Amino acid sequence: MSNQDKFSVVLPVFNEQDNLEILFAEIRAAADSTGRPWEAVFVDDCSTDDSLSIIRRLAEGHPEVRYVAFEGNRGQSAAFCAGFDAAGSDIIITMDADLQNDPADIPGMLAAFGNGCEMVIGWRMKRRDTFVKRISSRIANKIRDSIVDDGVHDTGCSLKVMRRDMLLALPRFKNMHRYFPILMKMQGARIREVEVHHRERGAGVSKYGTLDRALAGIYDLIGVKWLIRRHIGYTVKEKN
Repeated sequence: MSNQDKFSVVLPVFNEQDNLEILFAEIRAAADSTGRPWEAVFVDDCSTDDSLSIIRRLAEGHPEVRYVAFEGNRGQSAAFCAGFDAAGSDIIITMDADLQNDPADIPGMLAAFGNGCEMVIGWRMKRRDTFVKRISSRIANKIRDSIVDDGVHDTGCSLKVMRRDMLLALPRFKNMHRYFPILMKMQGARIREVEVHHRERGAGVSKYGTLDRALAGIYDLIGVKWLIRRHIGYTVKEKN
């Protein structure tokens, strides 16, 4: 893969006003260190704080920044998809806007991408979440693995590198971002995992309750299992 391959960092945003300027400064430092052209695509999910104003200001001051602003709150999966649609490159990097993902991991993940790998997933071996969140995540992962085995240690890590053309071919539904690994595998993606840093949340509060996520997760698992069983996959031997 050439060092000139451009990449797009896609960031869903909902009420993260106190994190955005710090986050962008970190992204710019990490992205510039790669020597590649890049852009940051912020997707504001109808924030009720000053997030959109800050994003507009960043876009005015930095040519690398682009943004999409939703008219109504549509959720993280919709925000990711809008970012994929708006991205101006073939390589997508996804991450959260709460400062828990470390942009300093971007160069290492890009180095693992390509050469027979269409998706790189961050593996947060040392989690910085609360005890309750860590336990609930472990339980959810065991349930998920028993129903949808994607072979990934940390599917919940938002820090990922993926091919845009494959992302655009994925079925779109609410909470699909939690199942990017298995959905990408259905498209034929080969996956690598890279150990990444995980930090305590910056300002703001988590947008999800553990019970809400558990109930939604069970419902989603049923739908994803259906998709896997009904998926049409084929390999072309020859065509004219």
